[in-house]
Amino acid sequence: MFRKIGVSGFAPAKQCVRGLAKDLRFGNDARAEMLKGVNLLADAVSLTLGPKGRNVIIEQAFGGPKITKDGVTVAKAIDLECKLQNTGARLVQDVANNTNEQAGDGTTTATILARSIATDGFAAVSKGANPTQVRKGIMIAVETVVAELKAQSKPVSDAEEIAQVATISANGDREVGELIAKAISRVGKNGVVTVKDGKTLSDELEVIEGMKFDRGYISPYFINSTKGQKVEYQDCLVLATQKKISAVQSIVPALELAHSLRKPLLVIAEDVESEPLWCSCSEQVEDRTSNSCGKGTWIGDNRKNQIRDIAVATGATVFGEEGAELKIEDIQASDLGSAVRLLSPRTTPLFFTARATRWILRSEYWTSLKN
Repeated sequence: MFRKIGVSGFAPAKQCVRGLAKDLRFGNDARAEMLKGVNLLADAVSLTLGPKGRNVIIEQAFGGPKITKDGVTVAKAIDLECKLQNTGARLVQDVANNTNEQAGDGTTTATILARSIATDGFAAVSKGANPTQVRKGIMIAVETVVAELKAQSKPVSDAEEIAQVATISANGDREVGELIAKAISRVGKNGVVTVKDGKTLSDELEVIEGMKFDRGYISPYFINSTKGQKVEYQDCLVLATQKKISAVQSIVPALELAHSLRKPLLVIAEDVESEPLWCSCSEQVEDRTSNSCGKGTWIGDNRKNQIRDIAVATGATVFGEEGAELKIEDIQASDLGSAVRLLSPRTTPLFFTARATRWILRSEYWTSLKN
């Protein structure tokens, strides 16, 4: 502390305080503090272990408290005041996050194992063991345990076993487990099952048979349903092309075909320029033909494969393929695909078709792509 001379004599000077200084710890002192954070997080997460696990109430910055039994959710919510202890907790949080991303379950078990490994590992290093050799020993043990677990594992084959696994994941709720098993049996093992909060008194299962891509209609003039600002068609025609539609003459034959067949037309292209887009919009506004244009955000081969998949699912011919001489100006009625129902909000259009043979072709097409 320094002193400065003032009018009334000597007076204490202000102290210089540095902000954001680092707290350096080494050796056993650092490991002990980090282990405290590991134990605090593991104690909170371990309560949710297994079907008989307890629920945890988490305070949130917005809204009411959250009640959960998910280990990774509890781990993410923990933030300790001591920075060194929080560093140890973050290490275990990474374990829970990686387990959730790779396996989707078992985060509580992974957290408990991580605490045991950290406790014994820190103890071995404190007694003079080489940290590198300790890590090598841990990796050898992991490989041995994983190989043994794979040898003992049994693949899930029927709906009853799926219901048993789903019941455990649903905190022992047999009704929810059977509903999830029924959903998986309907969509298949490669299907997508989404759980949403409902407003009804009972659980319901809704199966959507169709496909979607990540862009909606281009112009708001295509909207025909004011509720929800969406485009909704029944029994519509589908035109698919790999190229950009830049001239009005290229899209007029398709519009005339749709008008003669008295069916709405959906155009899927790399992009649609302003003139052909306005031509389609004017047809919609004048109520001559119901139209909608959409473009995909895919890039490279992914874009080509997605448009081909849409064409196979709807029975359409893909124009603009490399090496093909098909021109969109020479389109015939047989080149247009069909969809039983089209629902297109601003962001995610959905195709629906009831022709099972086309879905068989689609599955065969994906098999050829994977091979």
